[in-house]
Amino acid sequence: MKVISICPSNTELCAYLGIESDLIAIDDYSDYPDTVTSLPRLGPDLSINMDLVEELKPDIVLASLSVPGMEKNVEELKKRGIPHITLNPQSLQDIAADLVTLGEAVGIRERAEERAAYFLDAIQKFKDISETIEYRPSLYWEWWPNPLFSPGGINWLTEISRLAGGYNIFEDIELASIQIPSEDVIRRNPDYICLAWVGVPLKRINPAVVKKRHGWSHLSAVAEDKILIMEEPLYCRPSPRLLEGVEKLAKLLHPNEFAHIL
Repeated sequence: MKVISICPSNTELCAYLGIESDLIAIDDYSDYPDTVTSLPRLGPDLSINMDLVEELKPDIVLASLSVPGMEKNVEELKKRGIPHITLNPQSLQDIAADLVTLGEAVGIRERAEERAAYFLDAIQKFKDISETIEYRPSLYWEWWPNPLFSPGGINWLTEISRLAGGYNIFEDIELASIQIPSEDVIRRNPDYICLAWVGVPLKRINPAVVKKRHGWSHLSAVAEDKILIMEEPLYCRPSPRLLEGVEKLAKLLHPNEFAHIL
């Protein structure tokens, strides 16, 4: 089949299913695996060149509402009558289901079900260890520094926090993403600050920005220098690569308990 992915997480779903060779074009931000980097580019995920998509005559285009603003691409796909599926994962279980949805769409449902089961089995291994951990440090996840955006309770990062033996300080807010006042972070006083700024290269994430914020010098995470710079691709994209993110975080928080995981 001729498949087009217009966001990085969907490209990574294809790789996990072993069908990246079916991809004929991708968005500008898809960077994994290396085998797709030479494919034709269609523009940023929010400004896809739909004329080029149409010219390529794909059998299916993979869109995802996990990217805010993707709705306009979906509407254009509908308008032009281009075959597509639109995913909208909010949880790890949703990602497993999306693997099966994608597999069915490209004719490999059985393989997709096997890969989804493998993904869920890996998650269960983290859960089994996590449930034995008594001390769970609190985590403040920061998606964007100005204004402050953080994941709420309906988000895979809240699940990841729990699987790694911690918890998201905003897990009680039943939203996927929230804009928060600085005072809320100060009041909740997290043990760790996890910086995963969306779309920002790792080398440009600067903890000094956090340390200079009014009132933040008194936070436990700042005082104890527990500010973690986290790779955006391993935490902000709803794909099976989140397992790599869970493993890294788990070993940072509880190195002994998770020493032999996976």
